[in-house]
This record gives sequence, structure tokens and C-alpha cells, in this order.
Amino acid sequence: MNITSILLIAAVLIAIYVLSLFNRLKIFQVRIKASIQEIGNQLKRQSSLIPNLAESAKTYLKHEKDIYSMITSARKAIDDAAKSGNVAKLDQSQEMVNKILGSLRVIVESNPELKASGIIQNFMDELRDTADKLMYARRTVIDLSADYNSTISTIPGIWIAPLLGFKEEKGLDTALSGEHISVSSAELQDPKINLQ
Repeated sequence: MNITSILLIAAVLIAIYVLSLFNRLKIFQVRIKASIQEIGNQLKRQSSLIPNLAESAKTYLKHEKDIYSMITSARKAIDDAAKSGNVAKLDQSQEMVNKILGSLRVIVESNPELKASGIIQNFMDELRDTADKLMYARRTVIDLSADYNSTISTIPGIWIAPLLGFKEEKGLDTALSGEHISVSSAELQDPKINLQ
């Protein structure tokens, strides 16, 4: 084998590797985009469930007018976020819905008539299921972004990816400082439960 053959084989192997890396990075990008779209899809589902829950709850919650304005605000935030496709807005609208669900859960638990309503319970289950799917979709975006960014940040991707036009994926925006980052000493303690 002469030097020309060796160089030709090396060039072919490098070309195959570069094409393989390009395809893998493109697949990551497509999956990240699809996961973000799934977040929007679940938010739309949640947005359509909320008015049904509100209508069902109206007969039971006549004295709780604040909950209706909170539900309406949440639905508007979800619709706006889903239309924008902005990951930060999607994340904020999900946080708003989680707060409202917590408030609604307290009302349902403190009102035996409402708690016994099968319709309300069904909608609450649907909303909980949707919230779980949203959490899974968000986790998928985070994982895919981390894998993609790891691939373009390590050798040899760090040299090849910029040449192919690949840049870091932002993933989900979250604050890098604040209470959610640290764990207090009280949170490290084993929980004490007293059922008496």
C-alpha cells in the first residue's frame, strides 16, 4: 500500500465520521424541537381542559370567585405561550398553572361536596396527567439539549461542529441562582410523620 492509498482511506474515514456527526447533531436538533412542540401540545390540552373544569366547578364554587379569574389568567397565559413557541413563556405558564392547581386542590379538599363530584375529580385527574406529561416533555428537552451540547463541546465535536454550523442549544431557561438551587439543612432531615 502506498502513501496515496493510505491518505485516501484516511480521508474517506474522516468524511464518513463528519457525515455521521452531522446526522447525529441534526437528529438531536429535530428531537429538541419536537419536544418543545410537545410542551406546547400539552399546554394546549391543558388550556382546553381548564374551561371545562371551570364550568363544572362553577356550580360548586359560587362563593369562590377568585378561582375563576385565576383559571382564566392561566388559560390566557397558556394560549399566549403556546402561540409564541417561546420556551421561557411555556415554562412560566406551566408554573402559573401549577400554582392554580395547588389552590384548586386545597378548595376541592376542603369542600366535601366538591370533592365527591366525579366530574371535578375526572378533570383534576386529566390536569394532573397533563402536568405529568409536561414534566416529562420538559425533562426530555433538558436531556436532549445536554446530550447535544455535550457532543459539540467535546473533542472532536468542538472542532467539527462549528465548521458544520452547529451552535449550542439553549434548552429550557432556568435561573442559575436562587432558593431552588440550594438545599436547606431542614430539607436534609428525615421527615417525621405523626398519625395520631
